Amino acid sequence: MRKYLFIGASLSSSGWAMAVPAAAQEVGEGCSGVVYEDGQPVSFVQGFCRAAEDVITVTATGTRSEIEDTGQAVTIVNRSEIEDIQGADLTRVLERAPGVTFSRNGGAGSFTGVRVRGAEAEQLLVVVDGVRVADPASPAGGYDFGNLLSQNVEKMDLLRGSNSTIWGSDAIGGVLAVTTRNLDGVTASAEYGSRETLSASATGGVSGDWGSFGVVASFYDTEGFSSAASGTEDDGFQQWAIASRGRANVSYAVSLFAGGSYSEGDLEIDGTPAPSFILTDTDEFQKTRQYSAFAGVSYDSGPLFLKAAYSLADTDRRNFNPAFGTAPGFTSDGHSDRVELRGEWRAIGPLIVSFGGESEWTSYITNFDALRHDTRISGAYTQLGIEFGGISGHLGVRHDDHARFGGATSFGADLSYEIVPDIRLRASVGEGFKAPTLFQLFSDFGNQALEAEQSTSFDLGIAWNDRNDRFYAGATLFKRDSENQIEFASCFGSADPICIDRPFGTYDNVGKVRAQGLEMELGANPSDRFGVRAVYSLTDTENRTPGSANQGNALARRPRHAVTVSADWLTPIAGFTLGGDVRMVSDSFDDAGNSNRLDGYQLVTLRGSLPIGNKVELFGRVENLFDQDYQTALGYGSPGRGAFAGARTRF
Repeated sequence: MRKYLFIGASLSSSGWAMAVPAAAQEVGEGCSGVVYEDGQPVSFVQGFCRAAEDVITVTATGTRSEIEDTGQAVTIVNRSEIEDIQGADLTRVLERAPGVTFSRNGGAGSFTGVRVRGAEAEQLLVVVDGVRVADPASPAGGYDFGNLLSQNVEKMDLLRGSNSTIWGSDAIGGVLAVTTRNLDGVTASAEYGSRETLSASATGGVSGDWGSFGVVASFYDTEGFSSAASGTEDDGFQQWAIASRGRANVSYAVSLFAGGSYSEGDLEIDGTPAPSFILTDTDEFQKTRQYSAFAGVSYDSGPLFLKAAYSLADTDRRNFNPAFGTAPGFTSDGHSDRVELRGEWRAIGPLIVSFGGESEWTSYITNFDALRHDTRISGAYTQLGIEFGGISGHLGVRHDDHARFGGATSFGADLSYEIVPDIRLRASVGEGFKAPTLFQLFSDFGNQALEAEQSTSFDLGIAWNDRNDRFYAGATLFKRDSENQIEFASCFGSADPICIDRPFGTYDNVGKVRAQGLEMELGANPSDRFGVRAVYSLTDTENRTPGSANQGNALARRPRHAVTVSADWLTPIAGFTLGGDVRMVSDSFDDAGNSNRLDGYQLVTLRGSLPIGNKVELFGRVENLFDQDYQTALGYGSPGRGAFAGARTRF
């Protein structure tokens, strides 16, 4: 009897996908979904398909390596788990990784900041298919997760901890590498539910010995709810996207690849009109246009791997307030171009040399600037590694040169040791830096004397298997110290010379902070029909800026405790799978002065899925089952109870 795993498919409102293996897959250890024999459901295993991709990370060394071969803390989430969770909201997926919290300024599409181990949201480097997607025109140069939906994400590779040795600027809190959907065939997905929310997508792809090519188109629309917690007017969000990518195999060792994406979104927002300056219902809205492209060549002879690529990304935002006419009130455009080379040489036996270099040119302009501002940063790194028996380790160094603030050197090391079969000790130390943004340098509040933010992180952990196995457990202690953190300083009453031309305030390297804590993971699939997993994070943050009025305070929007528990059960009824998730977050403060408290909250989601034959799956869920009222950013609303249902198919 042939066994296979039914996996539904859907694609995202932003991004692109390419060809992959067919829908009927051989079942491996630790697969998630319904296992069939001769068309009948027989078992379910929560977790991940134990395919090679599920234990491969790119965040540790910049090239492909197995999780067990790095001492750094890495979490991989694959497509199977994303489909189990359901829905377009990527934060519900990221919450299953330890150390991850988020805040959002309203509903779907609103600015969403993801924080890893208590770092600033802008200190998480986000890379989608190798393209850095942060907006150079945003004040702190971070990535807005409100523009990334989960439907086309195949895999997320999250490294927790500083790693500028490999990745350069921005990698203080960690690195999130997103891989978009792979496919060979045609898929379609549609979902409808509360707040008139519609999500639909379709994709097609082909692959063969010659290479692969895929195209995706998607649409997301919701009437939403009031972004202002005290408001009554719904604030909607709509986004559509089209994209493609492909690969051509020139020879057994050489491949050419290229791709691109384009999306547009309309988001209704609430503002703070005079004279109250309190967030309330307004008719303001924002239009966002994003596009990216990449092209390159790879060479893989076995001992030597090389990859050279060029990429670009652009984010254009326009804010409108009908109360002041039809012209946009504020516009910004951030653009980046990047060239890079990465390689790996397995020279002698267990020795590995990883290396690379890149240059990035960024620019931005707003309707308040007469000229476009720009800068350049270039860097190169070398990392020596060894993989011998149960020991794996790496030691690396990097140097970057920034056209505005000068140079930065970063070191990193990690060690993984298998003390007994399937149990490993892991340890790492890493340095990170974040270059000043163009806004911090050149805006009306800018300071061209700024230096880079810097961090040093340590972690020590023990792991039994990994989260792709049937049973796993792990615990990690971490600590990160940051200095030269760039903060906005008021100039009212200040005699500082830098305030002469900036009466309202400016940016300065004054911040010094610490984040430390504990992460724990546990997963068990005691039978083929039932599985459970849990993650817990204790994150203690402290402002350690000498002389600051906030010295000793907890950092804003950093809850001390966060827990996610999930379970899935394959019932005896026609392959119907029932699952649930519980997310618990403790109290936090919304401000640096710790005067505005954000209450903790507990959210419960119930979900289910029912296969219809081998190619169609029906699914549905109820989010925020007990309709809890909560906020992740003071004054901004969050969704109440919502019910959603949909279907997906693959041909």
